[in-house]
Amino acid sequence: MVSFQRLVCTAVAMFAMSTLARAQEGFPFGTEMTLEALPQAGSKRIPNIEIGDNGEVVLELWCKGGKGQFSVAGNTVIFVPGQIENRNCPPARAQADDELVAALGSVETWKRQGDVLTLIGPKPLRFRTTGN
Repeated sequence: MVSFQRLVCTAVAMFAMSTLARAQEGFPFGTEMTLEALPQAGSKRIPNIEIGDNGEVVLELWCKGGKGQFSVAGNTVIFVPGQIENRNCPPARAQADDELVAALGSVETWKRQGDVLTLIGPKPLRFRTTGN
C-alpha cells in the first residue's frame, strides 16, 4: 500500500516538473536568439536579437543594428522598433534589414517550442536560441 506521504511527495514533484516545463516554454526574456535564415550573398552574417529581462531588444540585422522593445501579454506580442543605425549598408542588405524590422513590427502573437521562438504575423519569423 502506498503511504500518504509518498503520494503527496509524488504529487508535489509532478506539479514542480509541469511548472518548470511551462516556464521553459514562456517568452524567452534574457535570451539571445538567431533568425532561422541563410546568410545573404557575400556575407556570413545572420540577424540576431538579444531580448533583455524587461523586453528590451538589441538587434543585429543583416547589416544594420539598433534597439527595440517587446511587450508581451499572454500569447500576444508587440514589437516597437527604436533607433536603427544605417552603417553604410549595400542596398540589398539595407532593404532586407528594413523588411525584417517591418516584419518584427507586424507580429501579433508568439509561440515557443523548446529553443525555437516563432513570431506570428503576416510574415512568420523563427528564431532559435543561440547556443554557446
